Amino acid sequence: MNRKGSTFKLNLKISNMETRSNNRFRNDSGSEGSSGRHFSSQLMQLFEDELRDIYWAEKALTKAIPKMVKNATSEELIRTLQNHLTQTEDHVTRVEQVFEIIDQKPKAEKCEAMNGLIEEGEEIIKDCEEGAMRDAGIISAAQKIEHYEIATYGTLRQFAETLNLPDAVSLLEQTLREEKAADEELTSVAVSEVNMQAVNY
Repeated sequence: MNRKGSTFKLNLKISNMETRSNNRFRNDSGSEGSSGRHFSSQLMQLFEDELRDIYWAEKALTKAIPKMVKNATSEELIRTLQNHLTQTEDHVTRVEQVFEIIDQKPKAEKCEAMNGLIEEGEEIIKDCEEGAMRDAGIISAAQKIEHYEIATYGTLRQFAETLNLPDAVSLLEQTLREEKAADEELTSVAVSEVNMQAVNY
């Protein structure tokens, strides 16, 4: 084969490589949804994974919180937990709405972190004597759960903002505010009543 023919084949090979590279870059750097928005595929995947994680966590909490209520004795703590149970049911619905926004079917994947926190809470309830001591333990367990949720929803909210999903941002921000408020209410119950009673228990 002469030099001209070799040069042509080399240029064609380089051109094909560039085309494949550009296609791969487009696939990696973004995809376009039905709304016309462009998403970073890697960030979007992480966003979806975190949604599935918190979806499982919230659904698990709708079963775990009633157990805390059943074992609590402080009326103020019981009221706070019952209020947050109602909020948690709303949180499940909101996560489902975020799935709808990104055209995904709601799917839960077991959250090992939340599962561990719930199991720890159950152990605390079992090990503590009924009364102020157990109430203090329940608050401790509940606040660990709240802190995990605050961290998760804060991250999800930031992801949604980066992905230009304003409706998702609004939903996640609303839940984030409620999680922070629940944590503050638990602290108030502990400081104003439960901890002092547990000291003298």
